[in-house]
Amino acid sequence: MAISLQKGQKVDLTKGNPSLKKLLIGLGWDTNKYDGGHDFDLDAAAFLLGANGKVNSDDDFVFYNNLKHKSGAVEHMGDNLTGEGEGDDEEIKVDLSKVPANVDKIDFTVTIYDADARKQKFGQVENAYIRVVDDETGKELIRYDLGEDFSVETAVVVGEIYRNKGEWKFNAIGAGWSGGLAALGKNYGVNV
Repeated sequence: MAISLQKGQKVDLTKGNPSLKKLLIGLGWDTNKYDGGHDFDLDAAAFLLGANGKVNSDDDFVFYNNLKHKSGAVEHMGDNLTGEGEGDDEEIKVDLSKVPANVDKIDFTVTIYDADARKQKFGQVENAYIRVVDDETGKELIRYDLGEDFSVETAVVVGEIYRNKGEWKFNAIGAGWSGGLAALGKNYGVNV
């Protein structure tokens, strides 16, 4: 059974499970009843960050226009334009054995595409979650349900995996941002 986390909780991924190498990060959400005349397109992304909390280069930003990191460590499985259906809306695979030594953590985010023009906010999103799955066994290890804490935000840092004394851990973050993907990218040092 998966460990269910609350905001701010951290859990070991590889301590006691040294064979864990391949992860599937599943992100999902539903939208509230919305009649604004536009589709509601949420986008998952991963930022591979150095010790300073910034990307080492723009290539360390994996999203719908850069699906695979050059190291092969992180791969976005494709953009879901509608969020329709059950289960994960977007998925990102992580191979811990391939994460470059200069990457200390990987942050997973969800942003609303063209949020300002479409007048869309995370207050119109419900049932948002992130889950970590052992990609070799299919076993769900961790699940973090975000709850309904957001209103005007257009981006959320959902969670992160990070190195700590040679082990990998997961941190349930759930931090909302205004300014969408551009604001997040700038915060992480991506040239947007």
